Amino acid sequence: MKAVILAGGEGKRLRSITGDLPKPMVELVGKPVMERIVTLLREQGFTELCAALCYHPEAIQRHFGDGAAFGVQMQYRAQTEPLGTAGSVLACRDFYESDDFLVMSGDAVCDFDLRALMERHRAARAAVTMALYPSAEPLQYGLVLLDRDSRVRHFVEKPDWAHVVTNLVSTGIYVVSPQAMTYVPEGQPFDFAKDLFPLLLASGETILGVPMDGYWCDIGCPRAYYQCSLDVLDGKLATEAQPDSEAEPAPISPRGAARTVPCRDRARLMRVASEAFMEAGADFTDGLSFHDGGWRINVRPDAAASSLRVDASTEEAADAAARLLELMEQQNQ
Repeated sequence: MKAVILAGGEGKRLRSITGDLPKPMVELVGKPVMERIVTLLREQGFTELCAALCYHPEAIQRHFGDGAAFGVQMQYRAQTEPLGTAGSVLACRDFYESDDFLVMSGDAVCDFDLRALMERHRAARAAVTMALYPSAEPLQYGLVLLDRDSRVRHFVEKPDWAHVVTNLVSTGIYVVSPQAMTYVPEGQPFDFAKDLFPLLLASGETILGVPMDGYWCDIGCPRAYYQCSLDVLDGKLATEAQPDSEAEPAPISPRGAARTVPCRDRARLMRVASEAFMEAGADFTDGLSFHDGGWRINVRPDAAASSLRVDASTEEAADAAARLLELMEQQNQ
């Protein structure tokens, strides 16, 4: 099966995290987000992939190459100017040709059953099938209202609470038929949500909406990025290998110091600590880490007990971090 990955984003809101990297290449707990997407696609049978690129395309092409190292066949289509989501996919039409194909955002993390989404699309013979997700805080997303037959009847783009009519939000993951792409004009910016979908509905085409089970997060802003990092650490992403409950704690550096901070809920305390330290420039690629000059501190959940482990370069740093975590635990009981 074929999939197009929208990987042209600059990620201006994530600039403090990404630097000059394109947004799909930002690391999430030690691995680029797009690499997680490619792994998910491969595991579900989508092995022919095309990445639509724009901002610093060389970073993505250099990392993935022809895709062989990741078990897929990778192609690229790069634009010099942004063409919108639908316009970027249209530039890949020599890739998908006459086949139905999946569209996947390059900055979304999920563990959806994408094969089942493709099967629903083919059974319904829809123009587009949208992967939807229930959100308790849907204001920053596009809402999708379905009828009894799961057909899309109405869109509400980033509403205020007075205009929230459903909790189903668009994830930016679609299965698209080549016929739907004939509505997209060539060589000009055109968006799926703002332009193509309303046009398809007005033309009487079928857009199917499928609420998905599992995990989904759009890492479009620093808060979402950090929350997604915490979710991965907490094991909420089904594609992540779960830690062995019998595993030994990480070894202590012989030149450093270690402390253990007991707590009721290690994942919850990690979240509190991460949220407190994120503004100080903490790194989340290997637990929670930060350093300043000659000292460094690393905090991570103990794999064998309900506690956090603090590793630090000095006794003083370990003591200070442990006392701060103990205070956080007391205040959040």
